[in-house]
Amino acid sequence: MSAILSVLAVNTLVSFKLKNDPKLRGIAVKGEISDISVSLSGVMYFTLCDESASLRCVMFERSLSRLGFYPEKGMSVIAFGGIDVYQRGGVYQLNCTQLVPDGSGSDAMRLKLLKEELAAKGIFSKPKKQLPAYPRQIAVVTSPAGAAIHDIKSVVKRRFPCAVITLYPAVVQGASAPLSIKEAMHSADSSGADVIILTRGGGSNEDLSCFNTKEAVMAVYSCTTPVISAIGHEIDTTLCDLAADMRAATPTAAAELATPDIKALEREITALRSSVAGETAKRLYHAESLIAGMVSIIKAYSPGNRLEALKKDALYSRSVLPGLLLSRLSKLEAEALGYTRTLKSLNPYNVLSRGYAIIERRDGIVADSSLLKTDDSIKIRMRDGFVHAVITDNGDKD
Repeated sequence: MSAILSVLAVNTLVSFKLKNDPKLRGIAVKGEISDISVSLSGVMYFTLCDESASLRCVMFERSLSRLGFYPEKGMSVIAFGGIDVYQRGGVYQLNCTQLVPDGSGSDAMRLKLLKEELAAKGIFSKPKKQLPAYPRQIAVVTSPAGAAIHDIKSVVKRRFPCAVITLYPAVVQGASAPLSIKEAMHSADSSGADVIILTRGGGSNEDLSCFNTKEAVMAVYSCTTPVISAIGHEIDTTLCDLAADMRAATPTAAAELATPDIKALEREITALRSSVAGETAKRLYHAESLIAGMVSIIKAYSPGNRLEALKKDALYSRSVLPGLLLSRLSKLEAEALGYTRTLKSLNPYNVLSRGYAIIERRDGIVADSSLLKTDDSIKIRMRDGFVHAVITDNGDKD
């Protein structure tokens, strides 16, 4: 006989079985909301039904707070979660962790998860690069057959015709689009362009889905060149838009963001010229006023008085200067005579007139007899000349 179980034990056992059944974990259930209520604690209770059955569902406050819409009765939705048992009532239910309106369904869920993954890696929060003020090279990544490239060329030609546009063809719809966009973005980034415009015209969510792929987003994120994303229409926002340095609603708006308006530049230049001319005239007037004031000051002094003062100075200099020059000259002559006497008294050759002689050798004057050896050649300098001699004997000193 089997063991007798309590009601709670049975419900607990069933709950364990259901929670651990891989077929009942991470499931997506499509149905229509037949009734819905939210408790004071923030828990939402609702029932999904189709033409054949119904399923009770519960969504707790943490998951409910992340919903991007307000569920209502009669709305067709897709609920994500796992099957469990409400043990007190013995009723199985879907513990719903995510709810999306039917129509976007699992694609919307995948997009949300990818967005959260990329956001966690900082793909959307990196510092945005500044767009160049006057781009010379504009790279456009788009379909060569679409209207986007023609719109951009038309706007650039009108606004900033000196910019050169280079098209980097890419498939912008379908399964091959993500890889094509990645390769085209890499080529554009390596080209030396000043700015890149990634664009296509409008389209359905399915048409634009390639711009919500990891390949395309990372291609935009990895660019060292500033990127403008212009995908779809104003109401459409893709993950590539979030990763780009700037988003434009349309290809036309992207071209306007990328280029200055040459007519506006011409108006600015004209205004600057006018400002410079006005400032120049103002400074010239100030200089003329300053010169006029200086002339007035000069005229205020009498030229006659100035000439008279100069004349007196000249006469005084004429009377005093000769005496000063003679006095200075006499002083210099006396100083020169004194220097001459001093030099003569210090001249070693003056002693020769008193009978002395100077003995020289090749290496200079001999001051000590001990420096001489027998057979040394010497030169004896006297008052009126010199004679050569050879040492025959170097005796001791007296």
